[in-house]
Amino acid sequence: MKKYIIIILLSLMLFAVGPAGSYELVLNNTPTKVCFSPKGRCTESIIKEIDQAKNNIFVQAYSFTAAPIAKALVDAHKRGLHVEVILDKSQRSQKYTSASFLANSRVPTYIDADHAIAHNKIIIIDKETVITGSFNFTKNAESNNAENLIILKSKDLAEIYINNWQAHRSHSEEYKPRY
Repeated sequence: MKKYIIIILLSLMLFAVGPAGSYELVLNNTPTKVCFSPKGRCTESIIKEIDQAKNNIFVQAYSFTAAPIAKALVDAHKRGLHVEVILDKSQRSQKYTSASFLANSRVPTYIDADHAIAHNKIIIIDKETVITGSFNFTKNAESNNAENLIILKSKDLAEIYINNWQAHRSHSEEYKPRY
């Protein structure tokens, strides 16, 4: 079996908790999946990971209109998992966003308005799986756009992403649906 070493340089902006920083990790034998769209089955891969979650799911998203991903998160919440979502402020006014669906389904949903754009596309599952890349959680990302998604299984990497998620959560405000 070949050994793969992945070196990841992450630039994380920790605005509310700690300074901005970079982290360099050597991830030995880290299970990794990579998807490319259009039609790379990225959405299907995300839903599979959400459906396998056992404890918690933390999401940061810029554009979130993919109903299948939102439904998978609501289903996870209904199974008793701890699910929280942080979205960009554009989700307040954008049509067909998943923000209202999530909030109305009692999934804690927040808006990060502290930045020009909260451009993250991250899902952290069970403090072990990190899903990230350019892939927006939208139908267009799956069907029309050239985007990428990477799924990594690493507790060390997940811890860095959770700390960053918590920093953004600390300055985000609760999303209140208009209807």
